[in-house]
Amino acid sequence: MIQFILNDKEITTELPAGELLLDLIRYHKNLTGTKIGCREGDCGACTILMGEIVDNTLRYRSVTSCLTALGNVQGKHVVTVEGLNITGLNPIQQAMLEEGATQCGFCTPGFIVSLCGFCLSDAEKNYENAIAAIDGNICRCTGYKSIQRAANAIAQLMQNNQGDALEYVTSRGILPAYFATIKKRLLELSSKTNGAGQSSGTQKYLGGGTDLYVQQHEKMIHSDIDFLFNKQELNGVIKEGNKCVIGPSATVTDLMESKIIQEAFPDFKKVSKLVSSTPIRNIATIAGNFVNASPIGDFTILFLALDAKLVLSDDKTKREIALREFYKGYKQLDKREDEIIEQIYFELPGKTHRFNFEKVSKRTHLDIASVNSAISLTTNGKEILEAGLSAGGVGPVPMFLPKASRFLRDKEINVALIENTIEIAQSEISPISDARGSEDYKRLLLSQLVKAHFITLFPKLKIETLCRL
Repeated sequence: MIQFILNDKEITTELPAGELLLDLIRYHKNLTGTKIGCREGDCGACTILMGEIVDNTLRYRSVTSCLTALGNVQGKHVVTVEGLNITGLNPIQQAMLEEGATQCGFCTPGFIVSLCGFCLSDAEKNYENAIAAIDGNICRCTGYKSIQRAANAIAQLMQNNQGDALEYVTSRGILPAYFATIKKRLLELSSKTNGAGQSSGTQKYLGGGTDLYVQQHEKMIHSDIDFLFNKQELNGVIKEGNKCVIGPSATVTDLMESKIIQEAFPDFKKVSKLVSSTPIRNIATIAGNFVNASPIGDFTILFLALDAKLVLSDDKTKREIALREFYKGYKQLDKREDEIIEQIYFELPGKTHRFNFEKVSKRTHLDIASVNSAISLTTNGKEILEAGLSAGGVGPVPMFLPKASRFLRDKEINVALIENTIEIAQSEISPISDARGSEDYKRLLLSQLVKAHFITLFPKLKIETLCRL
């Protein structure tokens, strides 16, 4: 039995916990403002807000309901476009109307929900963050300029807020007053939902489900699922000594918001925005990215370069394995079916550490990489002391490149080193021609990405020479 608050009403459903939230919203609750588009998380037509209490604070994030299992909204607040106003248009909807930011109207509810998520977030209320909030929404009619104007108007509307975002939007009628009662109602609901809806048998394990539901939609609905997303012991990002320890159910957004990650990697938010979209990042888990074993998994490539370690456990045993040893073949892992990733950790870098991630895809955002790559270097200013180079899209598994990484160690940083590193990396990869590019194209891309790493990390290198390599 799943219990949650849908807009202003408490809902109890006997539908399978693996059923998709989108289908309950439309077909069982007849809230048809939430649209069905791609069913793959790409278009944003099905975007809803998901509210939950985190550290005694009510937090809202936009998510794609087409990839969200009912089990993952247990005890939470789900908001559809119908729940964003009571009488008449709210100021966000009014801004969309006044700027002519809708034509056929199919995509409009998703944009409105995402912009409401921006208003409820802790992000600075400026135009750039308003636009970032709708990076998972696609419109095929307006040309986006009118939507951008509406987003700017909403950012200006929120700029006077200096305190709690939820209090601000409810006190000024931007969102309905019932939002102010939700925290208390969720606390009351938690006593009834604690542990409910969780499987106790042999089952599939599910984190965010952002890829499983694309690949195995029907199968997941009828599976016996152990939901890991809401288990507090599997969440969070903490520091233990010099280690950064990540819970496997931590999402991409959790990492982006972590002060530990931000301090270690100042450009982490910029890197993360190359991966998927805000609604997907809000629910996609890091461990899920690892276990999915996609040869182009962006965060897998990133953590391969950092030499992350995994702690795997079942009911009786626990063991540790390097992420670099986790992949045995295409979609084949050094992991038993009854094991889960209990913990992810890596050594936090020192002051002489440099890190970079590069990705090439047909679109800048919300797209799968043709080739991606990450590099982790420790230097003394002139020489590389330690190195880790990884690449995706150039073999059957996410690849750590051991030969190229070893070659970089104890070498002076110069153009010749880069040229030789590229040559060695080319001997380690085995790309195939497919929809994302030919073998020759992928080999070229990896060469260019290695150059991009060094151009970014060592801007004093002669770029003109590098470009001629």
